[in-house]
Amino acid sequence: MCGQRGFSIGQRLARGTCRHLTNLGFVTVEELIPASGLRVDVMALGPKGEVWIVECKSSRADFMSDAKWQGYLPWCDRFFWSVDTNFPTELLPHETGLIFADDYDAELIRMAPENRLSAPRRKMVTRVFARTAAQRLHALRDPRPTGLLPNTV
Repeated sequence: MCGQRGFSIGQRLARGTCRHLTNLGFVTVEELIPASGLRVDVMALGPKGEVWIVECKSSRADFMSDAKWQGYLPWCDRFFWSVDTNFPTELLPHETGLIFADDYDAELIRMAPENRLSAPRRKMVTRVFARTAAQRLHALRDPRPTGLLPNTV
């Protein structure tokens, strides 16, 4: 279901969440793939190298159909849910963080417990984060499909 300006509710939650995390000194990448078979809604890299994952849930049905979220835990220092204020938060596990968000901003309601990544895993996650961000920036600057050369004739 798409809302305002063609964005889904989840995308709108992600935007507000990313804006808030930016104000906290984080940089973010949406829809990042930390490992094969996983795609997180938001990954955030903090000023001290901390890695947070935020999953945006638009409804009870969206949350109930998510069987993968526990697979994200080994890929971050802290794990959060981002929902709007009408979401039934009693569904969300208490051992995870909670963020209320809308299109424009967010508020951190419950800090997630910290489970520090090992040094090799942190290095790998940081590299995936950096490469994904760089590839997306390059695609904005040069949207020409990879492998196509300009016509030189």
